[in-house]
Amino acid sequence: MILALHRRRFLIGAAATASFGACASPGTQTNTMYGLIGKFTSTDGDRDRLAAILLKGLRDMPGCLSYIVANDPGDPNALWITEVWDNADSHKASLLLPSVQAAIQEGRPLIAGMQQVAETAPVGGHGLTAT
Repeated sequence: MILALHRRRFLIGAAATASFGACASPGTQTNTMYGLIGKFTSTDGDRDRLAAILLKGLRDMPGCLSYIVANDPGDPNALWITEVWDNADSHKASLLLPSVQAAIQEGRPLIAGMQQVAETAPVGGHGLTAT
């Protein structure tokens, strides 16, 4: 993680376990976009602080086509994270970036739980170009 964890997963993984679960195996570079949908639960009342940390850690992530942090309107402590990468290897490499490592360290104490909802293979959409 983050995790071979997903970025969010890595946060939790480092904190407790990780962005979720299944990431591509090392060396599996493909031309298929790679997506993740996950849910973070913050410690009570810390959702806004956690969201700000996650957004701050986004800078300069090669291969990241989309990274959305959204509040869950039905749960005051939940965040939904939706990511699209040019491929799974770019996602995995992002977990080693200094900005991501710093976000993990800063955010870890604010994470009460993480759940990977889906690993996807995006085919396109507004703002995305199929590779």
